[in-house]
Amino acid sequence: MSKFGFRKFVPEIGKAFHFGLTHKQFYDAVIGARGENERRGVEKLFSTPFKGVTTDGTIVPGLFALRPEAAPTREILGAALALIARLSPEQKKKVCLPLDSRQRQLWQNSIVRYEDFGLRLDEAPGDLKEAVMAVVKASLSAAGYEKTRTLMKLNGFLGELVGAPLLLGEWCYQLHMFGEPSATEPWGWQLSGHHLIITCFILGEQMTLTPTFMGAEPRRVDEGKYAGTVVFEDEECLGLQFARNLSAEQKRKAVFSDTLVADQLPPGRHQDNDGMSFGGRYKDNAIVPYEGVSGADLSPQQCRALLDLARCYLSALPAGPFAARMDDVERHILETHFCWAGGMGEDNAFYYRIQSPVVMIEFDHHKGVALNNPTPEKFHVHTIVRTPNGNDYGMDLLRLHYETAPHHKAAHHHHHHRRDER
Repeated sequence: MSKFGFRKFVPEIGKAFHFGLTHKQFYDAVIGARGENERRGVEKLFSTPFKGVTTDGTIVPGLFALRPEAAPTREILGAALALIARLSPEQKKKVCLPLDSRQRQLWQNSIVRYEDFGLRLDEAPGDLKEAVMAVVKASLSAAGYEKTRTLMKLNGFLGELVGAPLLLGEWCYQLHMFGEPSATEPWGWQLSGHHLIITCFILGEQMTLTPTFMGAEPRRVDEGKYAGTVVFEDEECLGLQFARNLSAEQKRKAVFSDTLVADQLPPGRHQDNDGMSFGGRYKDNAIVPYEGVSGADLSPQQCRALLDLARCYLSALPAGPFAARMDDVERHILETHFCWAGGMGEDNAFYYRIQSPVVMIEFDHHKGVALNNPTPEKFHVHTIVRTPNGNDYGMDLLRLHYETAPHHKAAHHHHHHRRDER
């Protein structure tokens, strides 16, 4: 099956561009070609106020509210303070950034790292690594934490496959915090690196986890110490099953292309390194019109199946926030759209998007980056989850907090993230 047939695309050892390189060496090798582009991307991002993903450039108001969701705030706070207590003053400067720092918007799914902030886990001693992962573990459901660790292990496996263990390793990730960890005030953390970016925002008993990017190339380990490790089974199987179960009329609405191959698609449809995904790096203000079949066109049974599919992506949240988020998604089920590209055979690569006022989920099969497959294959997967209409990074909750918390009201009009367009 093509989803596991990655071996024939593994570059001959020593032949991969990445072979034997450290992060610094890889950065030096690519910065000439990519540096200018990178700089322009960052400038554009920072010269534009954060707005959020929308369907037409206009934020839908009133979608999010401050409310208790039984987030495990005390546990997360305890783990965060324990981590900070272990950091040297130098490390603390890199790890603890102000709440209004926009560094967290610089996340990207690339092998090379362009920023110089956060704590690099591959350079941290074991006790610090454990302290970082304790923060991540306290913030996620058991399934969410397990998936996170699986993606890290798969990254290490990829490094072994192409002979670049220092560049693509199990611990080639960084963590930074924004804001001061608190039980009542807003703050958060971000874990980022190749094929894994999680942005956690915490405000009292509420939390958000978007943007989240999770991917793997390949998505299964076939030998070695992690043999049998596999990820994205449900996301792939339930997505395919949902698409296949659409009626002929529903499929006509849902399927916008029978291929993912870039040069066979209309202009503007393929997003270069992001494949088919519109929600990738630096796309915080992307305008993504609804397309496909909507919940209003689905039977009650199909609506339940669509909710089950969304659940695969939101289940990284701990129990309370997960239940709250699923309620939000269900409340907007009739306005939720599902679109599809690619085939529906066992071996066909495909893309799908679930999009509503409160969630945007993308699943995408990819061509090779470290491996050599020239067209998308089922063993390379990217997934992105965003909260549209201004609540990525918990920004809308932050806005509401500043507008309603008595100690902020006076200072609110000075705040960096005020939203004039509302």
